[in-house]
Amino acid sequence: MLVCGEPSGDLLGAQLMMRLKAIAGDNIAFSGVGGPAMGGEGLQSLFPIDVTAVMGFGEVIPRIPEILRRVRRAADFALATKPDVLVCIDSPDFTHRIAQRVRRDDPSIGTVNYVAPQVWASRGYRAKKMARYFDLVLALLPFEAQFFETHGLHARFVGHPVVERQARIRGGAELRQRLRIAPEAPLLAVLPGSRFSEIRPLLPIFRDTVQAAQHSVPGLVCILPTIPHIAAEVRQLTAAWPVSLHIVESESDKFAAFAAANVALAASGTVTTELALSGVPMVVAYKVGAISHAVAKAIVRVPHVSIVNLLLGREAVPEFLQTRCRPELLSSAVVRLFRDEAYREQQKRDLREAVHLLGIDDDPPSLRAARVLLDFVQERRSAAQRSSSGT
Repeated sequence: MLVCGEPSGDLLGAQLMMRLKAIAGDNIAFSGVGGPAMGGEGLQSLFPIDVTAVMGFGEVIPRIPEILRRVRRAADFALATKPDVLVCIDSPDFTHRIAQRVRRDDPSIGTVNYVAPQVWASRGYRAKKMARYFDLVLALLPFEAQFFETHGLHARFVGHPVVERQARIRGGAELRQRLRIAPEAPLLAVLPGSRFSEIRPLLPIFRDTVQAAQHSVPGLVCILPTIPHIAAEVRQLTAAWPVSLHIVESESDKFAAFAAANVALAASGTVTTELALSGVPMVVAYKVGAISHAVAKAIVRVPHVSIVNLLLGREAVPEFLQTRCRPELLSSAVVRLFRDEAYREQQKRDLREAVHLLGIDDDPPSLRAARVLLDFVQERRSAAQRSSSGT
């Protein structure tokens, strides 16, 4: 039984299902909660993930009653059907509640967390709490496994599934030709986030950044990948963009934009890892409301927000957060990447080093995760058989 709560988890769940089927064939069956990607792999979801795919106090609070109803429904289903293993994929505020209920009412059901919350960054005590209701963590980052093990929770590093998207990063020249962007034109990928709550504060700052940078980067062109359900709002917010701007909506065009871009200006998030896979030098920015920032400042214990910088233990990619997320600082960093070839090439080398640490040179992470998961199920079955036979 697999359970996710938002689109990114749906994609990871689909990759995992594909690998599990490749190994186990007809000997495996799936149930749980997922989106269209997992549905494409054969999952009949108990309910849509529309209600749980939210973030931010303003979006979450009105939906709490329905989210809790869905927690109960998923947990009740697990308790009634007794799957060999319950795999909770990301969305901890939703999926962990299901695992807690299942562990409380039927400890015989194995529980696995795929994409654990970044408790190593803040509130490390939660790792000990997780050990009470999870049997295993499939860790995406190399340092996560050791962290969870020291807190009493078994963990295996399987690699970051995002590296499997590298093969899709292609078609840059064709995209430039289709959009009539000259091959030699300096192209900036603008990536303000995938949620409107992120985009609303960042896009005006990114617009002013581009306005300041255009004078030092003659002929600057921008490309902004977005997703269909927020595309109208993005187009409205970018109506007065200072240079030529191309907005693309499909996922294939997003990856083609990465292949075509010279430099990126990106909100902190998974997209920075995708850019690292693409080898696109980047400037990272992020800004949240005053209350959210105050809470984060009180609990966050890591020096960087980008996975690249966390892996390398230094600021290989420049980060501009909160009060430093200002057009004059961002534009200076963007211009330097366009104009300083040695600086740009050094960041590309750093990006290659970081994606190596994510497991890009090993077996695909979803395949490694599937193997670990099947081994986990087999070990539990063998232990149960030994227990029932009295040996």
